[in-house]
Amino acid sequence: MGSTPRHPVPLGFVFRSRAKEEKAPSVDKAAVTDSKQPRDPQAPKGRPTPKRSEAQSQRRSVANTPTTRKEGAKRQREERRAQLERQRKALAGGDERYLPARDKGPVRKFARDWVDSRFNVAEFFLPLAVIILVLSVVRVPALQSIALLLWLVVIVLIVLDSLLNGFRLRKQLGERFADQNRRGAVAYALMRSLQMRRLRLPKPQVKRGERP
Repeated sequence: MGSTPRHPVPLGFVFRSRAKEEKAPSVDKAAVTDSKQPRDPQAPKGRPTPKRSEAQSQRRSVANTPTTRKEGAKRQREERRAQLERQRKALAGGDERYLPARDKGPVRKFARDWVDSRFNVAEFFLPLAVIILVLSVVRVPALQSIALLLWLVVIVLIVLDSLLNGFRLRKQLGERFADQNRRGAVAYALMRSLQMRRLRLPKPQVKRGERP
């Protein structure tokens, strides 16, 4: 009767499974191990940390994405300006990668080189036209008659030379590029022959007399 009361022991403590006690430390260790792994602050929760290259590419894509319409239009203008600058350098240096579509391809390159490698009557049309115009302005009947005759001679020579060059070029294109699209290449070359050599774009890449 005079003994001190004992605290009742909970039944759960007595009948607790030893298997749970063995599993608990491993769970705690796994939680501690996971908590010690560094996580990228930009990685979404619940996902593994991305590689450095992937993270850098994501940052670049986010940084390059325009936030406003004004910024997007500005970026398009800058890209257009850069593209035109690349085309200008390509026209001056002959870089095939950045040439306009009408100048690209081996067929067009051969047509350009074929025209640039020879003298063409049509390329002297502008200086001859200036001389003829000056003669026709002078109020001397003899000089005006000479100017008219020169007009006729120059036009006939240009037509004959263009027909002959077109026939030769079409034949060589058929021999060299039989399995490629040659449409418009002859007209492209004849239009180039009308320009003075120093004004042609893309710039000539062969000297006169060289075989393309």
